[in-house]
Amino acid sequence: MNVKTTVAAASLLSLLSLLSFGAFAAESVNADQAQNMQSIGTVSVSGVSASPMDINAQLSQKADAQGAKAYRVVEAYLNGNYHATAELYK
Repeated sequence: MNVKTTVAAASLLSLLSLLSFGAFAAESVNADQAQNMQSIGTVSVSGVSASPMDINAQLSQKADAQGAKAYRVVEAYLNGNYHATAELYK
């Protein structure tokens, strides 16, 4: 059940990032796009409650603060609280 929740949360975050990528400097990319980019680390966000769009915005802000041009959600789950981790790229 947790795997399904994790996959659903990651899919939703990816979809929302595609719809709102123009609002952020660091854009969300998929695994295929990331193959041609250089990884520069990871960032994570977590909290009591938030919408997927809020989580995506927080990941983008953290990516911007690290100087990343793009990020890819590599882990996301919602189980009362949320948590998401993204890999950052130049």
